[in-house]
Amino acid sequence: MTSAVPSSARVVIVGGGIAGASTAYHLTKLGIADVVLLEQGRLTCGTTWHAAGLVGQTRATRNATRMSRYGIELYATLEQETGLATGWKQCGSLNVAKTAERLKLIKRQMARAKSFGVEFEFISPADAQRIAPILRTDDLAGAVWIPGDGKANPTDLTQSLAKGARMRGATLIEGVKVTGVQRHNGHVAGVAWSSDGASGAIACETVVNCGGQWAREFGRAAGVNVPLCSAEHFYVVTKSIAGITPSLPVIRDPDGFIYYKEEVGGLVMGGFEPVAKPWNVAQIPDHFEFQLLPEDWDQFEILMRNAIHRTPCLETAEIRLLLNGPESFTPDGNFILGEAPELGGYFVCAGFNSAGIANAGGAGRLIAEWIIDGEPPCDVFDIDPRRFASLHANRRHLADRAVETLGLHYAMRWPREELTTVRPLRRSPLYDRLQAKGAVFGTKLNWERANYFLPDGAPAPPYTLGTPAWLPYVLEEQRACREDVVVFDQTSFSKFILKGRDALAVLQRLCANDIDVPVDRIVYTAMLNARGGFESDLTITRIAGDTFFILTGSAQTTRDFAWIERHIGADEHAALVDVTSASSVISVMGPRSEALLARLSSDDVSKAGLPFATAREIDVGHARARAARMSYVGGPGYELNAATDQCVTLYEALWSVGGEFGLRDAGYYTIDALRIEAGRRAWGAELSPDETPFEAGLAYAVKLDKPAPFIGREALLAQRAGGVGKRLVQFTFDDPAAFPWGGEPILMDGRTVGELTSAGYSRKYGRAIGMGYARAEVPLTDAAILAARYEIDIAGERFAATPHLRLA
Repeated sequence: MTSAVPSSARVVIVGGGIAGASTAYHLTKLGIADVVLLEQGRLTCGTTWHAAGLVGQTRATRNATRMSRYGIELYATLEQETGLATGWKQCGSLNVAKTAERLKLIKRQMARAKSFGVEFEFISPADAQRIAPILRTDDLAGAVWIPGDGKANPTDLTQSLAKGARMRGATLIEGVKVTGVQRHNGHVAGVAWSSDGASGAIACETVVNCGGQWAREFGRAAGVNVPLCSAEHFYVVTKSIAGITPSLPVIRDPDGFIYYKEEVGGLVMGGFEPVAKPWNVAQIPDHFEFQLLPEDWDQFEILMRNAIHRTPCLETAEIRLLLNGPESFTPDGNFILGEAPELGGYFVCAGFNSAGIANAGGAGRLIAEWIIDGEPPCDVFDIDPRRFASLHANRRHLADRAVETLGLHYAMRWPREELTTVRPLRRSPLYDRLQAKGAVFGTKLNWERANYFLPDGAPAPPYTLGTPAWLPYVLEEQRACREDVVVFDQTSFSKFILKGRDALAVLQRLCANDIDVPVDRIVYTAMLNARGGFESDLTITRIAGDTFFILTGSAQTTRDFAWIERHIGADEHAALVDVTSASSVISVMGPRSEALLARLSSDDVSKAGLPFATAREIDVGHARARAARMSYVGGPGYELNAATDQCVTLYEALWSVGGEFGLRDAGYYTIDALRIEAGRRAWGAELSPDETPFEAGLAYAVKLDKPAPFIGREALLAQRAGGVGKRLVQFTFDDPAAFPWGGEPILMDGRTVGELTSAGYSRKYGRAIGMGYARAEVPLTDAAILAARYEIDIAGERFAATPHLRLA
């Protein structure tokens, strides 16, 4: 066997489950035949072999749904290509809702799915029983039938993908363990392997970690963070049950946390219990192959009890086995797909949260395209390894969070719902003070951030799909920001210093705006990819001739740091330092902000002394801060950047005189609503690698004629010449009672063109507002945008909306 291991390859894939086989298949399909897959045991021996094999289309985003739907297309045709059966059966799926709130949530989800191209039909409980006679339906509120969903045999499917890869030249070898990853100048250079006492190395330029539940430990050995944790995961298999036929659809009862599928005339029934059980081992054993964990009927009880209620036939059915097969889960319930920020050429394709069979087809194609093109083909930040930080390597963190994230599959996912485990983890120096003032916190990259403030003695309101009970509190914060002055703790912002002889040259190459400005000037700019799409948007302050202070989003620390650092040439003198935890940001916003600061500082903070987009060190009480005249929420205001050890001193100084000016604390819900009102874009909402500055209405922040060429310039020139058929629009809802949350489909002249990228409620306009993209096959003019008729689909109900190029 070891004689078959080559000494070199372009790509080495580690792991022979369905993710590894799919990656090998798609690399060869795209023309890369020099691929070696190494599996320490046998193909499928880890977690693939015991997967349930459910294959659905719907996911939370357009790109994720596209990935899932591609998988179905692949599985339906793969047998014809390779000659090996996959077990694919398009039996459809039936999702039932026990409560009116669950049905409304499903309607919201399916409204998006419709805009993504998924076919479905809402049906009555009686119709659901006709489709699946085993169901008890007298307590159901409704159901949705999705005919294009199905199921597959995970082992057969993997073997068919593997054969397809071999047919195009890939080498797949079992019984070989990869023991290390070799590196050179921050990039993959090869792998070391061992097998039955023999050992060797393969020189390669790319490694793909498809190690499944071993991916974390394998990544750790190379200095790569793959934050996942194995949890015990259960289903029962029954013997034959009268009336069960192969045509039975996949059934999901999320209120009961359970699913069903037919297997050999019986049922497979499993689920995602709300309180999961992590597999409590220090390290996954190497030879845990085709093995299971012991039965645990106590852990499974809640699923079994709910299943007997929903399908009474289970009460008398003979159980063949209770299968306990561990699966890996990530801290946010999303996959981990993409190039690792720690090591160039090291890709991860793991962390599927028990949805690997449904999504491995699309995931393998995504990784293959990323390897070949050098960048992902679309926005994948929700599954990108760069959404994590080094803190996510903590084992106890991962285990405690897995208790919660396993159950997210079937949980009631309320809008803006926050996870509760492993909190608080990262805290601003003001955390305790804000908490004492009634702050209700959310998190971003594990930073605790005040979302809004409760009145004295008021309890935190429950989550809802309708108009939230916290809205009056946020409207009062909006009033204070527009009429008086508020203070926002924005310490969670990511902050970097780029310094050195070539720092300006690096930024000029990376940024679409001109960074060669006088000291103390602030520049808002995009960093673009080769397609002209946003890799980030940020502000850069030139604090010395060769030194720049970079401020970017809280969630983008790892992503933006890696992007900048990897574009510093080997012969360039520039050093990037993450100073996020070393400094705080307190924003003072509102028409009385200047008077408040002037009361505390002898420095000139007027428009003449501190013009817009200018930063300067000033005194604020006993604190020292860099004051920047900037406002993300619109209107006058300042961002005050101070050392972390002076954050409390600065905050206390503001409050020592704040009462004279009507000062209030305010939170991120207010920031979000006011920045939408002001037309401020947000990365991860309006801005992503799929949107260009011309599409986003940010052409003013692009300097195509600056002396230094920048990444994405050629793509923007081509787009400008050809016209822009996708443009960002602001909306006000005609019905003041409508309350969108974001993500709702936009219909333009009756045709679905996208989703609301952001939504909020404006005190100024007395109604909901939002932003989203209009799309057309021809360049969109201002007149065409404003002349169109728009509706927003909220849970299946259409609300008229008025378009605006800019809200007055």
